[in-house]
Amino acid sequence: MKLYIECNMGAAGDMLMGALLELLPDRDIFLQRMRSLGLPRVDIGCDFMTKCGVTGTKMRIRIGGEEESSHDAFTDAPDAPESRPDHEPPREHEHSHAHEHDEHEHEHEHTHEHTHGGDVHAHAHYSYNDICEIIKNLDLAENVKDHALAVYKLIGEAEAAVHGVPLGEIRFHEVGSFDAIVDIVGCCLLFQMLGVTNIEASPVHVGSGFVRCAHGILPVPAPATAHILQGVPIYGGKINGELCTPTGAALLKHFVRRFGDMEPMAVTKIGYGMGAKDFEAANCVRAFLSDRPETKDTVSELRCNLDDMTPEAIGYVTELLLSRGALDVFTTPITMKKSRPAVMLTCLCAPDDKNEMSRLLLENTTTLGIRYETLKRDVLDKTSYKVKTIYGDIRIKSARGYGIVKEKPEYDDVRAAAAAHNVPFSRVYAAAAAEMKSVQGQ
Repeated sequence: MKLYIECNMGAAGDMLMGALLELLPDRDIFLQRMRSLGLPRVDIGCDFMTKCGVTGTKMRIRIGGEEESSHDAFTDAPDAPESRPDHEPPREHEHSHAHEHDEHEHEHEHTHEHTHGGDVHAHAHYSYNDICEIIKNLDLAENVKDHALAVYKLIGEAEAAVHGVPLGEIRFHEVGSFDAIVDIVGCCLLFQMLGVTNIEASPVHVGSGFVRCAHGILPVPAPATAHILQGVPIYGGKINGELCTPTGAALLKHFVRRFGDMEPMAVTKIGYGMGAKDFEAANCVRAFLSDRPETKDTVSELRCNLDDMTPEAIGYVTELLLSRGALDVFTTPITMKKSRPAVMLTCLCAPDDKNEMSRLLLENTTTLGIRYETLKRDVLDKTSYKVKTIYGDIRIKSARGYGIVKEKPEYDDVRAAAAAHNVPFSRVYAAAAAEMKSVQGQ
């Protein structure tokens, strides 16, 4: 299973969760599972939303009836404003609301009140360790919890680095912390339910301009997001706004093994996770799923230059290497010192066979040394089947993967049938190819 995440409009935890949810056959199973976790005062649901004519899923997460909104991390200075801005960006640009506190003055979680839209809400502050304990105690598989803890650690470390304080001194607002827990746990659970083992993503669009937070005006990407995305290819653009959030950044950083253009893949399903804000471009994360088999493996490549061996001797070495398990052996014309025509002998083999192949080359050629390197390669999955022709059964070699199909008659079978019936090789090959196309059309 392969998943490619398109981050042309950035990434946020809820948008990624919405895109992944669309890939499931039954979204109700996931929603019921999340509701059964027992997170206090948490309500999770989803709606269909249309952006630029495209319909996708918008996650709806409320903590005590309140939905998270943009509110960057800030240190708890005495004069820091506790009220939120009057005009906040929508929810998909969430922040963790981190505060720095003196451990001696605040030994445990506490609450404070602030005004929000005319209502008064009491909010607990949770430490990083508090949140880790919440995740550890959820009724989830251990591997899902391990992933969730690793993702939240990226966020906690980023907040601590931005504020210049130890991780244990960071506090998170209740709404921001539980909202992030839902996004992180939800995405980790969805990755498990989908069974994806190969996750790739595009470079991340972070937006541009500034974001207003309770502590002031911060550049985009916000400091915690920028810290998390170190080492990840990112870019700005003409869209004025924050497109990637700390939670989205941490999820991508943890799960994605490669950032780059989409490689060939046979897409079987596409999910759209919508954000609340409207832009000229559709504000969504797209997830492309492929359940087609794709094989990646590692090979060793051994090479040596030969300018004093006869063709017969080189042919003998080639056959010897192949008989001992080499994947392929071939020669390349080269020119060596003193303008001598020569060949470069190349042997491909499994990494475990490298030492044996190197010994055979040193023993059976005139070379004084072997060059080698380990290479990654993408290969198609190989199978075979038989077709009936007037010349007998002929095997068809078939290779599939990455949305590609290659098939052709097996050379040895065609050669044997041509010799047995005393007919040209091309006639048997054409008969087998015709039957092959007949099978493909069924």
